[in-house]
Parts: sequence; structure tokens; C-alpha cells
Amino acid sequence: MVSIIRAGSGEAGIPEGFPILLDADMAIIEPAFAWLLEHAVLRGRSRAGDTVRTYGEHLYDWFDSLEQSGLDWRKADEGVIVAYRNRMLEAPSPHTGRPYARSTINGRVSTVCRFYEWAGTRGLVVASPVRRVEQVTFGIGEEQAGLRRSAVNRLTVRTSERLPRPLRRDELARLFEELDPTARLAAEWALTAGLRRKELCGLSVDLIPDSFTIDPKEQPLVGVPLTITKGGKGRTVYPPLRLIDRTNWYIGEVRDGIVRRARGRRRNYRVPDNLLLNAQGVPLSRARLTAKLATAFAATGIDGTLHWLRHTFAMSMLVRLQIQARSNPDLNPLKVLQVLMGHASITTTAIYLRCVEIHDRDLTESLSFLYGEVIPDEG
Repeated sequence: MVSIIRAGSGEAGIPEGFPILLDADMAIIEPAFAWLLEHAVLRGRSRAGDTVRTYGEHLYDWFDSLEQSGLDWRKADEGVIVAYRNRMLEAPSPHTGRPYARSTINGRVSTVCRFYEWAGTRGLVVASPVRRVEQVTFGIGEEQAGLRRSAVNRLTVRTSERLPRPLRRDELARLFEELDPTARLAAEWALTAGLRRKELCGLSVDLIPDSFTIDPKEQPLVGVPLTITKGGKGRTVYPPLRLIDRTNWYIGEVRDGIVRRARGRRRNYRVPDNLLLNAQGVPLSRARLTAKLATAFAATGIDGTLHWLRHTFAMSMLVRLQIQARSNPDLNPLKVLQVLMGHASITTTAIYLRCVEIHDRDLTESLSFLYGEVIPDEG
């Protein structure tokens, strides 16, 4: 069975957190190592970026599949990749028990194809099993308007455009009832400040201000600078003061209880800086947070993921900004939302304009939830 480990700090020439794939004999899978390291080094990062980690997870799944089937990676052809793709289409994920999203399947297949194209240029395989076809698409948004031609991987599956929708007030209430205090707090930050999974798990206690010194009438929203973000570019988010109050309650009651129990179990326990801790007192991982939300969504029968809370924030905030722009013509709602969301391109943000038009009625209720009207106090 293939396994994956992460490089620690101090490894010469290897970024911290870099994914290393090992075969059943615990030997490094050299071609995967070389390809991933080339990506990490060319980007000039001191730490392995999220893209490299994702590629590593994709290749781990691919090589593990090959090993379980008794196949040599160098002899894999288009038919083997198709079989790998079809298996994901037909069987649920062993981790979540739910069907794979087509975007997940395409991501894995695309990574495998990129790897083989690279291996072909290095002479590691006789010929790449990947063939590309030209596709013509329409660009979305003003910056990409018009026709675009691109070479696409014909092994990926077709996906229909699925615009995100806001979660309704009743759905949010049911979802929050299924969450433990730590996952619930993470969900509230995603919903009211638009944080991504990485940013939620990267929140530290020292970033949370003392809410007792803040006047809610003068400062209903509180600026909190994020240091761990997608792409490493810092930004400031503005959660409502009510959430800061609840976060301080979590630190004093829930988190401190977790820390006390961890100290009782381990004498050498060191308290992490992270705001969100699991039951063992270690930082809540992105995978575990995703799993907690997936379980809650499944329990309530709601179609969605943790990221849908961020979508709900984006659409609700855009409506609020559009209302403000009526009396302030200098305000550009889309540009402000781009900054709040941390999008590199305003084209990504522009998708929410269409969502707002479609889901206007649901957003009226989402706005009230966004500012805490149905999030009860627990202190």
C-alpha cells in the first residue's frame, strides 16, 4: 500500500510540509518526488504550497490505485486512466461515503495527466497516454468576455455549471444544531466573515480582540487581520462584534477545558497558538474540519459543504453593499467584495452577481442570520 508523509523543517532542499510518496516497501517513489519538487522549487516557496500538497494527494491516490491493481506506473495507458476515472464515478469516496464531485474527479485525472506529460518529456515513459483536444468556450465576466480556445484533457468528465446558492435561514439553524462547539465556531466565522478552510484552521488566539472594550454602536464589525491565507497574501476580515464575543467565550470555556484535559493526559503538552483545537488539544486540521461539516450536512439532508457558508457570506454581503451603493455612488460593491473575499481576480467575484439575481428571496433571510439574529448566546 502506498503511503504519504510530510517533510519536516530542516531538510536540505525540501520545503517543510512537502509531500513524499512511499511504496509498499517504504521506498520513495522517485518520479513523483521529482515532479512535485520541481513544482515546489520553481515557485520559489520556502514551504510547500497548497497546490503541491494537492498534487501530492492526487498522485498518492493514483499510485495507490496502481499498486492495488498490480500495475507498473510506466505502463499505464489511456485505458488505465479511464478505468481509474470511472471507478470514482461509480463508487463513493471511502473517506466521506458520498459520491465524488465531478470537480474532484477532474482534478485528480488532470494531475495524473500532467504528471505523465512531464514524464514523457523526461523520457521516463515511452509515450504519454494523454491526448488533448481543442475546445472553444465563452469567457465569464468583463475581463474575459468573448471566445477562448484552449487545449483540454479529453479524459476528464463533463461538468455542468453549478452556481452556488445561499443556505436558507432554516437550513443554517438545522446545520448549526448538528455541530460541536469547535466546528460551530469555525462555521460561524466562515458564514459571517467569509473565511476559507485554511484560514479558519490558521486563526490564532492572539488575533481575537478583547470585545469588552468595543462599543457595538460605534463598531458593529471588527477588523481582524489574517496572517494565513490562500496565496500567502494577508487580508483583513470584518466579523460582527457578536461573533467576537462568542469567540472569546469559546476561548475561556471550551478551549481552556480542552487544554486542561490535554495537560492532564500529557505532562509535556504545549498549548498551540491555534484558536480551534480538537479533543486531543492539537490544532484542528483542515481534513477534520471538512469531515465535521460533511457529517453535519449529511445529518440534516442539506446539499452543501463548508465552502457553501463562504458562498452565503459573499452573496449576503454583496446585497448589503449594493444597498449601501444606492446612497454612495462612489462605492463599488463588487470591488469591495473582492477584497473581503481575498479573490485574486474580480472575475471570480463577479459570479456572485448572477447568484444574487437568482436567489434574491433566500438572501433576505440569510442577511439576518449573517449578523447573528438566530445564533443564540451560550455564555
